[in-house]
Amino acid sequence: MSYTIRDLINNNKDENIAITSENNNVIKYSDLKKHIFNISGQLASQGITPSNRAAIVLPNGPEMATAFLSISSYMSAAPLNPSYKLKEYEFYLQDLVPKIVIVEKDSQNPAVEAAKNLGIEICEIKKIDNAPAGIFNLYNKTTNFELATENNEALVLHTSGTTSRPKVVPLTNKNIFSSATNISNSLQLSSQDHCYNIMPLFHIHGLIAVLSSSINAGASVYASSGFNALKFLETADKESITWYSGVPTMHQAILMRAKKNPKLAEELSLRFIRSSSASLPPAVFDELKKIFKTTVIEAYGMTEATHQMTSNPMPPEKQKAGFVGKPAGPEVCIMDAQGNKLDSGVDGEVCIRGDNVTNGYENNEEANKTAFINGWFRTGDQGHFDDEGYLKISGRLKEIINRGGEKVSPLEVDNTLMEHKAVEQVITFAVKDNLLGEAIGVAIVLKSGIDCNETDIKNYARKHLADFKIPKYIRFLEEIPKGATGKLQRIGLAEKLGLE
Repeated sequence: MSYTIRDLINNNKDENIAITSENNNVIKYSDLKKHIFNISGQLASQGITPSNRAAIVLPNGPEMATAFLSISSYMSAAPLNPSYKLKEYEFYLQDLVPKIVIVEKDSQNPAVEAAKNLGIEICEIKKIDNAPAGIFNLYNKTTNFELATENNEALVLHTSGTTSRPKVVPLTNKNIFSSATNISNSLQLSSQDHCYNIMPLFHIHGLIAVLSSSINAGASVYASSGFNALKFLETADKESITWYSGVPTMHQAILMRAKKNPKLAEELSLRFIRSSSASLPPAVFDELKKIFKTTVIEAYGMTEATHQMTSNPMPPEKQKAGFVGKPAGPEVCIMDAQGNKLDSGVDGEVCIRGDNVTNGYENNEEANKTAFINGWFRTGDQGHFDDEGYLKISGRLKEIINRGGEKVSPLEVDNTLMEHKAVEQVITFAVKDNLLGEAIGVAIVLKSGIDCNETDIKNYARKHLADFKIPKYIRFLEEIPKGATGKLQRIGLAEKLGLE
């Protein structure tokens, strides 16, 4: 048996629905199978081979979903954020060296100018009359083509690069096939499931946890045009979704709407809600369970693991708030800095190995030397397993605050302050300090209509945290800066707020 993206798609029943989108648009698996076959032949007709890369710059929706599936089935897909500026596109395209850049017809996106500046061919998608949205042509000619193998690169993404130059992460067909299988197994997905995709499809979470895992199970995905908290409940109801996956800030925005319409939230009859890509505060976990009357599954993933590493199990097993669950695919262990495995309950670095883990960063020998130890990939996250085998993440090793030798987990401070009745969102970060090396800062968004000041927050912190964990700096904001996927940005926040 081979383990390729083409296999993921072709293993499904023709009559089942694969992708839906607005205006009652439907793509069946028979349409999707034909689409990936046609696109492969069209690419081959231009002399493009499975070893080449294609950058994809398309907005979220059915075209982006099928572009990723069809391109990655034949060659390597490099999805890029459609909101990048010219200089960013030039950086990423120079780094990736794609053969073509795929854009919408008559696209005004700066990716077009960047590609022209670099001499890279621009390929516009060609809509087909009477075909569902998401079924398109790239070229008019077609020819025979060679099949990609499980070891061929199928997806290439950059790390977020918050502390250094973004690193290139190549992922193979086998990486994606195994991760999609791991996720669909851990969530017990079936062809009856219908997921609402709110994640951007230039990010590993949406591409693998939502799209690829659903395809693996013969399930379907509503390919939305992006996250819209105002329309979420109505669309979820209309689509009869069984689950969705998002980052904590998305869940919080959805909760704000759901609290105003709890009846509709409960009537969605969701089988579960999944959260990943950032730590889910226990207070948000509890609210989601209460409002939607469903199971909440927190999982833990990263680009280098083709997303998922651990996940809280489905019922009848229990889900623990504040924990990212049990190993759900790769092997997971906790190590010290020398590569020795540590016992349960002892904090150390989370390390992984398995078929879903990248073979290494591209053209970055230095990063690969430090990223792997004794055959295990070092995630850069600190955590421990409890006595029941559930993993608790205490933070990124780079984000741990060192206050005069006392180590403070920003996540612990976040989760404590989230329990305050006035706090809507909070993020804890390090601030340079001449005396202690680092001090603790927090940025807070307050719930509307509730008054709260710096003294209130500090008094609350004193009741629930050791003295050395009490924030020195508190800033109240209308909105906390977020990254492209909705994750709150911890690193660099002190500087942005004028504290450094």
